[in-house]
Amino acid sequence: MLYYRHSPKGEDLILGYDFLYQLNPIIDAKNRFITNDSSHKDSSGIESSASNALATAVNSVSLIKDVGEDVAISSLHLFQGDIDLPSLSFHASLEEEPEEIETVLKVVPPADHQYWDVFSNLKAEKFPPHCTCDHHIELEGLLPTAGFIYSLSNQDSETLWAYISENLEKCFIKPSSSSTGAAILFVKKNDGGLCLCVDYLKLNAVTRKNKYPVPPMNQLLPIFNCATILYKIDLRSAYNLLRIKEGDQHLTAFRTKCDSYEYLVMPFGLTNAPASFQNLVNDIFADFLDIYFVVYSDDIMVFSSSEEEHVKHEASVLQRLRDNTLFATASKCVFHASSVEYLGYVVSSDGVKMDSSTIQPILNWCQPKNINALQYFLGFSNFYRHFIKKYSKKITALTSLLNKNSPFIFNEEALSQFQILKEEFTTAPILSHFNTSLQAIVETDASEYALGAVLSQVNYSGKHPIFFDSRKLLPNELK
Repeated sequence: MLYYRHSPKGEDLILGYDFLYQLNPIIDAKNRFITNDSSHKDSSGIESSASNALATAVNSVSLIKDVGEDVAISSLHLFQGDIDLPSLSFHASLEEEPEEIETVLKVVPPADHQYWDVFSNLKAEKFPPHCTCDHHIELEGLLPTAGFIYSLSNQDSETLWAYISENLEKCFIKPSSSSTGAAILFVKKNDGGLCLCVDYLKLNAVTRKNKYPVPPMNQLLPIFNCATILYKIDLRSAYNLLRIKEGDQHLTAFRTKCDSYEYLVMPFGLTNAPASFQNLVNDIFADFLDIYFVVYSDDIMVFSSSEEEHVKHEASVLQRLRDNTLFATASKCVFHASSVEYLGYVVSSDGVKMDSSTIQPILNWCQPKNINALQYFLGFSNFYRHFIKKYSKKITALTSLLNKNSPFIFNEEALSQFQILKEEFTTAPILSHFNTSLQAIVETDASEYALGAVLSQVNYSGKHPIFFDSRKLLPNELK
């Protein structure tokens, strides 16, 4: 039997003639109920042509233009026995602009058009409901004292009040009477505009840290070893999709010269925000994790070994996003690719390599003039250390300059290591994916002050590195 029940919101459903002709249902207009009895039509099921006809009829921007903005269109869900047929839905109402729908459909491939609402800007700005993963702020100490109210330039003030107006309208913030309140700062963006930042340094210092595991990025990469088709999804306004736990909102207050405001959704800058969001996405996608799906914060990667798998994986992930009111930025997603930039790396079926966009900045990197500049360079290089053989040994002259009790003298040895390291990064190899069917080779090395190892495998084209690792010996190990 096939059933359709009218939406409780009183929305109307438009069925195409081709669909009605193919199904030939019994229509109970009084009770708004459609029944399909197999004896009432020739065929025992809905043919794909009928489904396609409905999808074409309903998934049309012109439909909204023809019907008018005051009409809302609901979803159609078909069930035959215990089999859930594809949902031929087009969630649209006067809240959506036809122009936005057209923009999304131009970016998203046709196979994903039925999930256009997952990529909607307007839907992503809706106020989220409470859930079991609401962000909780547990204090270990006293309530932090209120932060400073800094003087603002004209551009600062314009940015501030635009931000407050927008977020009050979306109900992301509300006026606050909290006895605490963080200071606000402004950071210049690449386009010359300003980004408002709330300084939660004092609050974070007295917040009990959430030990929920956030996976190290380099541990996610080996999971792609069998992938030939990749699909990258960038979640939109990710942190704002989580509510602050009821009763904790006053702790997020920030101060302006006219009033204080507090967040109802999770803002950036809170010490446990990454853990809370990772908890949310892990909970939602628990049955997909590490099978054909990985997620790090708001960066999702879906990977498949065949076209048939890809279609199923893609649909299951997009449907799960829709079911949990999570949204993606279509312009930042990568659809059906063999190679994708992910978390600062480039992942493909061949292996993992450094992102080419980082190579030129490395070549142009100026010689560090002080400890802070050197720490910045070493912080960057540590991120890619697993591409460099005997990395720890090659930076000993640089790390020796980090002693704040000694004068900073960038000598010839340090300069030589700095230049060699830059060259090593620009010629770093592709790290192959680990293949469980091939023999693994582990080579180790040691010196008076460092240890090193490389994991390799041999395939039809020779020996290829999988992973480099190294570290300096600890003081008690040098004795």
